[in-house]
Amino acid sequence: MQAAPLRAGLPPNAALIAAAEAAMRLDNVSSDAARAFFTTHFRPHRIAAGPAFFTGYFEPIVVGSRVRSAAFDAPILARPIDLVTLPAGQPLSGPEGPLQSALRVPDGNLVPCPDRAAIEAGALDGRTTPIVWLRDPVEVFIIQVQGSARVQLPDGRMLRLSYSGRNGWPYTSIGRILIEDAHIPAAEMSLARLKEWIRQNGQKIGQPGRALMQRNRSYVFFQAEEMSGDAPGPIGAQGVNLTPWRSIAVDRATWPYGLPFWIDADLPWHEPTPTSFRRLMIAQDTGSAIVGPKRVDLYVGSGDEAGRIAGGFRHNGEMIVLLPVEDSP
Repeated sequence: MQAAPLRAGLPPNAALIAAAEAAMRLDNVSSDAARAFFTTHFRPHRIAAGPAFFTGYFEPIVVGSRVRSAAFDAPILARPIDLVTLPAGQPLSGPEGPLQSALRVPDGNLVPCPDRAAIEAGALDGRTTPIVWLRDPVEVFIIQVQGSARVQLPDGRMLRLSYSGRNGWPYTSIGRILIEDAHIPAAEMSLARLKEWIRQNGQKIGQPGRALMQRNRSYVFFQAEEMSGDAPGPIGAQGVNLTPWRSIAVDRATWPYGLPFWIDADLPWHEPTPTSFRRLMIAQDTGSAIVGPKRVDLYVGSGDEAGRIAGGFRHNGEMIVLLPVEDSP
């Protein structure tokens, strides 16, 4: 059974629910049967909002420890005990605009949750605890951007980190900052180059690498559970496991989870040079940076190779939504 959504989105309407129920009743899942299902239950609609913009994301696999040590001293934090996620459309007014998360203080009132720099300075001490320790802050940062991870422990066990909330501050792309400040040319920007720049410029409080990460004031909290090495993909915002090259993250305020999309773009998805990528994909996730009707994050998979591929996606293309036949555009 599907779990409750980790990040509530636009509710699906009756037509989409009916189509999903029809899919669950299918006995034959051949290619021909799948094609017949979609042509029977959905109609394609081009989205008139300029070109779509595609990025990629993945599930990092890193080493870590349940115990803090000299080798592992960068914490992944659990959700604070008094963190409140506010309903969509009911934000709290914060120092720099509306916030979707807040802390409930003893008198029952809600106050803004601290930003990244304040949290790293100890502003949430006593409200949250580390659930695992990683090698350095940039690994923590990348996992927060991706929204999930697998952590290999020294005794061979594997933990899965899943999204459990965020501080509500807006997301800022630090890769874009490095490009705009001429530290890395746009054509050379990648996840590897980003991590390299941060490590070379220092990750201690006050050093340029750490200061860059703190310019993204958004901070993500996690929950952890043991998993087997052959477990399916991470749990997306919809509450279901993500499938490489089939799951996408969309703007949850624009599109409901479960909606099919046809993606048509030239992407560097199996070689460095962009090649044709035309595929039916399903909206099963979201992200703080995924805003707008034609903004999409494609889930690539787990591990370093998936990260290399996902880190090279910053491409325009076409995006066609498949709406249930009962829906009007």
